[in-house]
Amino acid sequence: MKRHNPNLRHEDLPYRPCVGVMLINREGLVFVGRRIDQTVEGWQMPQGGIDNGETPEEAGLRELKEEIGTNKAVILREHPEWLAYDLPQHLLGIALHGRYRGQKQKWLAMRFTGDDADINIATPEPEFAAWKWLAIEALPRLIVPFKRDTYAKVIADFRDLAGPVD
Repeated sequence: MKRHNPNLRHEDLPYRPCVGVMLINREGLVFVGRRIDQTVEGWQMPQGGIDNGETPEEAGLRELKEEIGTNKAVILREHPEWLAYDLPQHLLGIALHGRYRGQKQKWLAMRFTGDDADINIATPEPEFAAWKWLAIEALPRLIVPFKRDTYAKVIADFRDLAGPVD
């Protein structure tokens, strides 16, 4: 098990390029999963690294397939900025394989085109222990504190998309 190095500084490490997906169902609710690897209860929207040569859109659809078992979704909007967050000091050198200070994320809003039966979090490398659909306003209180500012920006930009569709 990796141990925290108190001498490691954020500025010593780069950000991990990452994509985040706000997946919105037909009722206007947002997908969140409870992380399988956390000691405190932490919920989040799907996210993951962008591979070399991959666009954020390609990475977003791939991450959905890897994390929730389906990529039945269409892209509605891309957040105009790259949003970054830093890991808390006690996770520096441990989380994200110990190689990054945090993540620099391109967020995508996507409309889920499948049915709940298409979602399967029991993937080959599971990341979530449970999942649910939530109203967009409920997201901030379930998110780990160090990601809340990023989530607030994503929510503000995508709020108009989180409504029921005909």
